[in-house]
Amino acid sequence: MENSFNVKINDSFEFNLKEYDTEKLDVLRLSKTKFHVISNNKSFVIDLKKSDFNHKNYIVSVNSNSYSIIIDNQLDTLIKQMGFSGGTSKKVNDIKAPMPGLILSVNVKEGQEVVKGETLLILEAMKMENAIGAPKDGFIKTINIKKGGTVEKGALMIEMA
Repeated sequence: MENSFNVKINDSFEFNLKEYDTEKLDVLRLSKTKFHVISNNKSFVIDLKKSDFNHKNYIVSVNSNSYSIIIDNQLDTLIKQMGFSGGTSKKVNDIKAPMPGLILSVNVKEGQEVVKGETLLILEAMKMENAIGAPKDGFIKTINIKKGGTVEKGALMIEMA
């Protein structure tokens, strides 16, 4: 199954891109934040102004025009469709596996202080790497997973305080 991405630009335009769409682009990296892209024989200079990888929010300048971009992958879309993305006043302390998968990395230790959105672990599911972030500011109380281990859907991975 090929990866697809939902791309929302300036909260006005929405596109569904497949992985092969991005492979058709001719991209030259000019610096850490600047790129030259050729698509359909048109040239674009892209400057990455702001990047929030954990929330998948970016601000880019394309040929001197600024755009706000939000990128959702298949897991993000599935979570929204299941109704788990809405805001809630309930404090979440348990980080449970959203689906079965393989733990690629655990980025925190017990007792560590974390901030909302900080990546706690990377879970590989359906051949995609998914960064699981902290739902709130707090401390890591217990870690019930190990790098290289597997989890089932709903398994308690990390407990926060």
